[in-house]
Amino acid sequence: MSHVLVPLAQGCEELEAITITDLLVRAGITVTTCGLDERPVKASRGTTIIPDTRIDNILNETFDLIVLPGGLPGADHLRDNEQLQSLLKKQAHEGRYLGAICAAPKALAKAGILEGKTATGFPGVLEALGDQSISISNNAIEIDGKVVTSRGPGTAMEFALTLIELLEGKNKREEVNQQLVR
Repeated sequence: MSHVLVPLAQGCEELEAITITDLLVRAGITVTTCGLDERPVKASRGTTIIPDTRIDNILNETFDLIVLPGGLPGADHLRDNEQLQSLLKKQAHEGRYLGAICAAPKALAKAGILEGKTATGFPGVLEALGDQSISISNNAIEIDGKVVTSRGPGTAMEFALTLIELLEGKNKREEVNQQLVR
C-alpha cells in the first residue's frame, strides 16, 4: 500500500485536511500527518487538529505522495517552511507524486515544482505569483505529470478520489466512492 504525507500548518483549511486524510485512509492508504511545529494545529475555522508527528521526525522517510491542504495562513506557512520546501524538492527530484489544493499550490511554486506546469488553485492565488512559467487552469483538478492541484474546499472530495485513483487504481477509487453514498 501507498504511504502519504499530509503536512498540517497552523491556519490550514480543515475541510481539505480532513477530507483528504479521511478518504485516503478509507482506501487503505497509510497516511501520516505532520505539524510544522510542536503545537496542535489551530485550523482556519478554529478546529484543533493533532498531527501524528512533527516534520523533524519524518525528514528521512519516503512517501508515494505529499499532499498539501490549503487555507490561510496555512498555505503561507507551508510555503515558508524550509524543511517542507526541502521535502517537496526531494519528492519532485525522485519523481514521486505531489498534490496541493486551494492556496497551497503557492508552496509548490516556491519550490520550483510548478515551473513549466499547468496548475489550478484558489482563484487569484497562482495569478498573484506573477510566474509566467506556470500555465494557470480554472479546472477543478489539474494533473500535470506527477503534480496534482485542485481549486478549494468544494473540490476536496473529488481531489482525494483522484489521488486514490493515481495511487491505488480506478477500482479502489470506485470502492471508496460507493462508501460515500454521493
